[in-house]
Amino acid sequence: MDHRRAVQAGYDGFARGDPGPLFSLMDPNIDWRLAEGYPYGGTYVGPDAIANGVFAKLGNEWDGYMMTPDFIVVDGDRAISIGTYSGAYKATGKSFRARFAHVFTFSGDKLVRFEQVVDSAKVQEALSS
Repeated sequence: MDHRRAVQAGYDGFARGDPGPLFSLMDPNIDWRLAEGYPYGGTYVGPDAIANGVFAKLGNEWDGYMMTPDFIVVDGDRAISIGTYSGAYKATGKSFRARFAHVFTFSGDKLVRFEQVVDSAKVQEALSS
């Protein structure tokens, strides 16, 4: 499996409103870690927890939420992307842009771990009224 292409397909799917390509990569026991200070920060285990605890909220609470990677590098079983989040929080109408780093860890063809690093202060500014 080409991990760079798989990760890019996940970002492309999300941009189209289809998280299916990303979810198809996930191991049933995937460990998904979002940064503390990020609105949905914490650890989620399994695709259902991620779908309900993260992706459903991104779709319902934000307008135009995007994850735009600048580049993706692969080292063995890890793919790392650096990019920018953007969107507007519906409750406040405030927009934001924040830099991120994502680390995807694979075991064979399955995504077993995801870790987010983000400038959460920028995201929190959009949440505050």
